[in-house]
Amino acid sequence: MPLNRRKFLGRTAATSAGAALASAAAAVPAEARGHGRRPRRRYAFTVMGTTDLHGNVFNWDYFTDAEFDDAAHNDVGLAKISTLVDQVRAEKGRRNTLLIDAGDTIQGTQLSYYYARVDPITGEGGPVHPMAQAMNAIGYDAAALGNHEFNYGIPVLRKFEEQCDFPLLGANALDAKTLRPAFPPYWMTRLRTPCGRDVKVAVLGLTNPGIAIWDKVNVQGKMTFPGLEEQAAKWVPRLRSMGADVVIVSAHSGTSGTSSYGDQVPYVENAAALVAEKVAGIDAILVGHAHVEIPESRVVNKETGREVVLSEPLKWGQRLTLFDFELEWERGRWQVASVSAKVLNSNTAGEDPRIVRLLDAEHKKVVGYVNQVIGTCSAAMTATEAPYKDAPIVDFINHVQAETVKAALAGTEYADLPVLSQASCFSRTAAIPAGEVTIRQVAGLYPFENTLEARVLTGAQLKDYLEFSARYYVQTPAGGDVDPAKLTNASDIPDYNYDAVGGLTYEIDIAKAPGSRIAKLGFDGKPVDEEARFVLAVNNYRASGGGNFPHVAAAKQVWANSEEIRNTIIAWVQAKGTIDVSRFGSVDWKLTRDGVPVF
Repeated sequence: MPLNRRKFLGRTAATSAGAALASAAAAVPAEARGHGRRPRRRYAFTVMGTTDLHGNVFNWDYFTDAEFDDAAHNDVGLAKISTLVDQVRAEKGRRNTLLIDAGDTIQGTQLSYYYARVDPITGEGGPVHPMAQAMNAIGYDAAALGNHEFNYGIPVLRKFEEQCDFPLLGANALDAKTLRPAFPPYWMTRLRTPCGRDVKVAVLGLTNPGIAIWDKVNVQGKMTFPGLEEQAAKWVPRLRSMGADVVIVSAHSGTSGTSSYGDQVPYVENAAALVAEKVAGIDAILVGHAHVEIPESRVVNKETGREVVLSEPLKWGQRLTLFDFELEWERGRWQVASVSAKVLNSNTAGEDPRIVRLLDAEHKKVVGYVNQVIGTCSAAMTATEAPYKDAPIVDFINHVQAETVKAALAGTEYADLPVLSQASCFSRTAAIPAGEVTIRQVAGLYPFENTLEARVLTGAQLKDYLEFSARYYVQTPAGGDVDPAKLTNASDIPDYNYDAVGGLTYEIDIAKAPGSRIAKLGFDGKPVDEEARFVLAVNNYRASGGGNFPHVAAAKQVWANSEEIRNTIIAWVQAKGTIDVSRFGSVDWKLTRDGVPVF
């Protein structure tokens, strides 16, 4: 058993009776006596939860070099979460609260990237990861693994795990050879009550099966990831048999019951509601992964008829979930009488000065790093219209990717094949100014740690690929103006699952039904031959099945690189010195309605 599993598996933490008695709001005897019966013994406690923190410690956007701001005026970061946590602990009594997380912790900001790649925590005498420092200081009790925990490879994850004072849980993250848990499946604790009867609370951690394809290069042959339902059905009865009075699941999995990878993995990606419905013995589920806000939802378990309470706080530390439990002592054991959930908004809290002081030096170091000038740009580029127009800023990504693959294939049997490239508008606020360009501005084009591959596809397969991508647009009949705000993200398809393919010319007819929208598909001034072969420069997420795009996952891989695309683009700018927009900025695809251009 690995050292970190011995450290946390089955760890208990008894609370003091004195502290519990001090919180009258959290532990109160029942008032009703009646007919000579003893008063019922009751106890209340609160479980706080975060998810999808994605490297956010401060209310700061490293890509804009300013305080974080969005249209909804949300705030982000653990420094604000810390203030909310302190407020809840003061109200409920610290010994009557727990704090857990549902994963995706160490990827997402330049702060987290810096300590994974620039000054890595895995280096000899390396630093302690800022997320570990902050979460330790706040006093997290346990956290589930998210899929993005694996982006930097298992050594970085293991080092982060070693630096945390709390366990990283993953009941369905198994060693590929032994099929035993590679991480602690659960964490257990005892809460001391005024009546002297401890409450035993178990937290089961579940992660996302999609890791097997999204981070295939890091986990293949090392770990395997069975379904959430299957592993919950295995572990929840065990936890109950071990005496757990309350079972909470921390699941890095949404509630929709859908999967972005189709049938490439035989397990559901967003399975939290299915776990609640099918696995008996769960009281509450902290939901993650989907980046949506669910203050409270209730799912009836089919076997017991009892309601399971689910809650998902908004991403990046924008919300803090509170699960409020009330228990009654009946028939010689604690029974859950009620569970409710709600979320607190981080924009109601100031940043905890303790966390600010703790990580001020790391923050300033990263701000200095991202503001380094690495080149110049001949004209300003913005992603504002990129979701519905062929924008130079996306052409730039495709240009760099195609150049990189062409150079890599030189002298190989694939050198004479045309090289195309796919790219998405990852951030509608991304921008490159005219004049001096910094690391943060270039990095803002590509916020994910994707790497680059090259796959061979035919002309017919590329048309299928583009048809699938074009589902992103709402079907819009001819006549009248088109509102860009209502045109995109059909069927909740996120921007990162809409691809523009550079190197081809084509039209997307949004008046037609999905599957029949691509027209005038051409290459080098001629219609694309269905049998012709092309090399597609593609990110590893898409190549491994992310988004469930057709053909690409099964296509022949002719080259792959372990360097993040973000770094490839930064290195390209440093090497060239100038981004000459005239070299790549052109309108090669456009939206039409019945053949008439929309914009």
